[in-house]
Amino acid sequence: MIDCVWPAETILGEAPYWCPEESVLYWVDIDGKSIFRFDPESGDRDIFPQEYEFGCIAKRAKGGFIGGTNKGIVLLANDLTSVEIVSNPEPNLLENRFNDGKCDRRGRFWAGTADVNEIDPTGSLYCVEESLIVDRHFSNIIVSNGLGWSPDNRTMYFTDSGLQIIHAFDYDIVTGTVANRRNFVVVDPLDGIPDGLTVDAEGYVWSAHWGGSRISRYDHNGHVDQVIEMPVPMVTSMAFGGKNLNKLFVTTARLNMEEDQIKAAPLSGGLFVLDVDCEGLQETSFCG
Repeated sequence: MIDCVWPAETILGEAPYWCPEESVLYWVDIDGKSIFRFDPESGDRDIFPQEYEFGCIAKRAKGGFIGGTNKGIVLLANDLTSVEIVSNPEPNLLENRFNDGKCDRRGRFWAGTADVNEIDPTGSLYCVEESLIVDRHFSNIIVSNGLGWSPDNRTMYFTDSGLQIIHAFDYDIVTGTVANRRNFVVVDPLDGIPDGLTVDAEGYVWSAHWGGSRISRYDHNGHVDQVIEMPVPMVTSMAFGGKNLNKLFVTTARLNMEEDQIKAAPLSGGLFVLDVDCEGLQETSFCG
């Protein structure tokens, strides 16, 4: 069953993050400059307007949140206010902003940048350590997007939407380094653009298809295992949540949709939840 639990009409809903400590879902509206919080048990809905464009957020072990924005890496208070910029690694790239980001299971925060025009390979992938030192790991990215790790922490997945590719890397969880970049999936443009990503407890990779009205589940070899058709075209990302991590929360967008397109898909920009036949992996808070 596919249920729209919040017809939020976000312009660019993205980066859902299930917070295990609170049992709530956070996500962002990048162009709408807002952070959203949804409690599936109570049904409570909260919106937190922001000064910056947030591409992603995650909880901090020390309290508050970390996020990637159009002004760099920032820290926020528990109430999602009091934003502090801790690093702007690309001060001269005015057309870049941080997009998707997540924590590995040691609590490092990985986030990538993107050319907002989605043309030039000016983006990079960064890792924020506990000390708040920000390291660049590789560049020449058009649109940094979905990130995730295999259950054994030996593989990292990373999406460059501008290339239609989900990459796989060998990952060293101890040192936080990547190697042996390779294509995991090359998505046919007829199926949309690969966007946000998550990995389930069986190691299968789930990818949202921007403009494709679907979510795909890929097996360990990058072959399509399952396709879920969605009632909106701009499917942006997903995260496992709920008490047993067997609910799939899906964000969507209505960016650049014409009036007739919105009329045909009025729930565009809403938050959806799906019952799935597998479980997800618990998110890790940022270690800093």
